[in-house]
Amino acid sequence: MKVLVVGGGGREHALAWKMAQSPKVQAVYVAPGNGGTALDSRLENIAITDVQALRGWAQSEKIALTVVGPEQPLAAGIVDEFRAHGLRVFGPTRAAAQLESSKAFSKAFMKRHGIPTADYESFSDPLAAHAYVERKGAPIVVKADGLAAGKGVVVAMSLAEAHQAIDFMLAPETGANPLGVTHNAGGARVVIEEFLQGEEASFIVMCDGKNVTALATSQDHKRLLDGDAGPNTGGMGAYSPAPVVTPQIHARAMREIILPTIKGMAQDGIPFTGFLYAGLMIDAQGQPKTLEFNCRMGDPETQPIMMRLKSDLFDVMMAATSGQLDQIELDWDRRPALGVVMAAHGYPLNPRKGDLVTGLPSLDSLKQANAMVFHAGTVTPPPGQGGKGEVLSAGGRVLCVTALGHTVKEAQKRAYEIADGIIFAGAQFRTDIGFRAIKS
Repeated sequence: MKVLVVGGGGREHALAWKMAQSPKVQAVYVAPGNGGTALDSRLENIAITDVQALRGWAQSEKIALTVVGPEQPLAAGIVDEFRAHGLRVFGPTRAAAQLESSKAFSKAFMKRHGIPTADYESFSDPLAAHAYVERKGAPIVVKADGLAAGKGVVVAMSLAEAHQAIDFMLAPETGANPLGVTHNAGGARVVIEEFLQGEEASFIVMCDGKNVTALATSQDHKRLLDGDAGPNTGGMGAYSPAPVVTPQIHARAMREIILPTIKGMAQDGIPFTGFLYAGLMIDAQGQPKTLEFNCRMGDPETQPIMMRLKSDLFDVMMAATSGQLDQIELDWDRRPALGVVMAAHGYPLNPRKGDLVTGLPSLDSLKQANAMVFHAGTVTPPPGQGGKGEVLSAGGRVLCVTALGHTVKEAQKRAYEIADGIIFAGAQFRTDIGFRAIKS
């Protein structure tokens, strides 16, 4: 069987890496892939990003299964396009992907179906948004309505920060950029939410339109610097499982958030298939509330989750695209996994590209160490374009060094030992990934 993984980040590298381990899979293609997928002999990069062209290629190559990683092609309707031509694809339709692609749609959906979330209002008028913030006070959360690559949120601890975020998102020609936030094109709308306190966790499930299977719990670190300081990023590291998600909280999240969401989408005539990521805020009383929905696996959460998954991912995906997830029981490595993101100089505001990456361990040595280096923002320029077989940085988050350990502390130690040996100019990474789990 031939498999196609759409995307070029760390999440897609992890999915392709895991898919290639299936004895039923003869070839795994990654479109467009990255430097890490180019270095793995079991994977092949495909330089096609246009949805229709990629669909045509998948038809001609008789691809048995396509898995879509990033949010952009989902919002562009890649699942609709593939399905319309009889191709088996795992992911939500364009309409269902609005749970992520529009914060306003998502919040209105949660309100309509009684799903616990922060109180909010949506605004397209800057003056009305400023007046609302003045009325509510700080801290308060300002979100760009559209896709923003995980960087469309400002947690404003002061009124000044909130006003600055509104100006940038709704009037980008006059507003200064607060903390590296990415705004939606044109800044058409913002969602302003109450500030929730507690501990965050990533709750990711697979859905086939009706049935739901929960993946291992995980927790990521959004802030750039140790101690959860500095600007928000796409994620500086993650670990699985997340101790904060106790069996009781897990049951509540499924009962109060996940299952009502899947049921509500079906009731609204938009059945949800694919990965559903609920970012949860869990308060001191164990009450989970939904911070956001993503219609994909998290990044960097996918990397430690895939390290722990013992089931054949191809079998799981085939069941999910056949409406048979209720017949699947996932098997997990009991050991925790932890991933440390190595980011480029200047990330998240102005990440530098083109730095030479050295010290990457071989795949064999990583396997022996129960570890893996998943690439995100890397390229391997071909010889015809001046390449000499080297790996260069090509994005904000460059690598995610991920390891298993008998304890979170052991997994952390192993990941940092490997990360310390990888060198590129201006590399930055946190030194405290997993500190909450270790403390608990």
